[in-house]
Amino acid sequence: MSEGEIIRIAQEGLKTILMASAPMLGFGLLVGLIVSIFQATTQIQEATLAFVPKIVAVLLSFVLFGSWILRTVVDFASSLLGNINLYIQ
Repeated sequence: MSEGEIIRIAQEGLKTILMASAPMLGFGLLVGLIVSIFQATTQIQEATLAFVPKIVAVLLSFVLFGSWILRTVVDFASSLLGNINLYIQ
């Protein structure tokens, strides 16, 4: 296996990781921004007010996008395992 193939596999793996985590990170970022704006306007500085809604948003996004995330990871794994005989030689 050449260095180019290793780099390509690593790039595909990183792209898959970013695609799989993007919905959860995006929802968490959006809810965190909304909560921080709410905290700044009301001057409520409670730590759990920022923490709990983000957890709920991440779990909700995982429920909504779970099948897509699973399909993305399975597609990457099946392409990697399907071409394993090319990589071993």
